Amino acid sequence: MSEELLIEDKARLKKVSSILVSQPKPTGDKSPYFDLAEKYNIKIDFRPFIQIDPVDIKEFRAQKIDILKHSAVIFTSRNAVDHFFRLAAESKVEIPSDMKYFCISEQTANYLQKYIVIRKRKIFTGSRTASELIEVLKKHKNEKYIFPCSNIRKNDIPDFLNENGFDCTEAIIYKTVASDLSDLADVNYDIIAFFSPSGINSLMVNFPDFEQKKTRIAAFGPTTAKAVRDADLILDIQAPLPNAPSMTGALEYYIKKANNI
Repeated sequence: MSEELLIEDKARLKKVSSILVSQPKPTGDKSPYFDLAEKYNIKIDFRPFIQIDPVDIKEFRAQKIDILKHSAVIFTSRNAVDHFFRLAAESKVEIPSDMKYFCISEQTANYLQKYIVIRKRKIFTGSRTASELIEVLKKHKNEKYIFPCSNIRKNDIPDFLNENGFDCTEAIIYKTVASDLSDLADVNYDIIAFFSPSGINSLMVNFPDFEQKKTRIAAFGPTTAKAVRDADLILDIQAPLPNAPSMTGALEYYIKKANNI
């Protein structure tokens, strides 16, 4: 894999001393980011660019959604799991034991045990991506689905369901909003790493006159990369790629090139 696929503008290939990761700091003592910071003697800070605000019971009831009229739930995140069961409890709805759960990954499926006794026959999973979950959904067209999600969500799953005649109700159960980043106004990092279009939106909401200058931007996933370009910013580092399947892998690849290691 040639470096041109990962590093688009070699003129911007400058030494890296600091990175801001637009996510919460990993819990525990072990993380690839900690290893990266120690290995290359660079500063890595963490700051969530987005926050999750719960939809309250009044807002949920205004959507006029009857959970019990559905036979299956589609979960694409842990946030969706948490807020779905929270609202069910606040609505005094007992989820029936024969409810089916379609989860985007094994990790999300395993998280369900926080709320239910897991029975394999009721839980169906994709490997990791929406397209893989769609392949699973194709085999279960006769279910009546409820899709708990944020006010900001990707279109792939709901578009597929609508275009193929699935019976599905979309339920907004939490909101993804920009965090207050005003304290970062005078702080500069060599690289800022983004993981969703919402993160880019938060940057522009907080700093509408943001000038990228020498700051390199890293993006994980094609939708995030598109959001970077749509904001008229320069995308310097992109993941995943075959030679950089993770964000830390992409950052390390770039650091080694930029710092002549």
